Amino acid sequence: MRDRENLLGALGLLLLCLGSAWGLFYTPPETKMASVMRIFFIHVPTAWNALLIATFAFALAVGVLFKKSPGKWDAALAATVEVACVYTVMLLIQGSIWGKPTWGTYWDWDPRLTSAAVMGVAFAGVLSLRSFAEGPRRKALWTAVATIIAYVDVPIVYFSVQMTDRTLHQNLSSPTSVSSIYHWPLRANAFALLFIGIWLIIRRARTILLEAEDDAGGSSPAPEATLVAGVEG
Repeated sequence: MRDRENLLGALGLLLLCLGSAWGLFYTPPETKMASVMRIFFIHVPTAWNALLIATFAFALAVGVLFKKSPGKWDAALAATVEVACVYTVMLLIQGSIWGKPTWGTYWDWDPRLTSAAVMGVAFAGVLSLRSFAEGPRRKALWTAVATIIAYVDVPIVYFSVQMTDRTLHQNLSSPTSVSSIYHWPLRANAFALLFIGIWLIIRRARTILLEAEDDAGGSSPAPEATLVAGVEG
């Protein structure tokens, strides 16, 4: 099992190198933005995967609410929220780097930027709330409910450009809205970040489960102490 997940991570890294090299060195510059647009090949796949992973977290959160023993589901949920946070931070940093030469500023309270920042803060808040919860059941419940609430912003991020004309952000990017010569590096990096994201979720979920097992083992009394307590009672 671990060999398969490591293979998935390695494949993601290989595709990321391939897609990035393709976008940097073998595609022509864009008509209006010239070579500045080459960050597009990592920024747009990051955006796609941030929203996709956040949606996966929402699905896991709903599943946790219906599980009597949500141990594995809760670990997967927490790991997925963490990766969603990482991808959202990457998205915001990449967008700021792109924004400086194209808009003349690293940040503007544009609907797309603002809603994406809210998304990052919301999912970070889920993790913060989780850290205050005591007991595995309460931790799972709080995380699930908070994730569902945080997910409300995800459709807003997706539709923010289409809902208003008052935006600096470009139109929604997809293989149908960009030149065909850019399709392959765009798709390569999209799958690369997806595979890497899945690999990170699996590895982190396993770590969370091990930590939970250690906490459960450390909180239970030793057999000798239990026996003595029973005799004294």
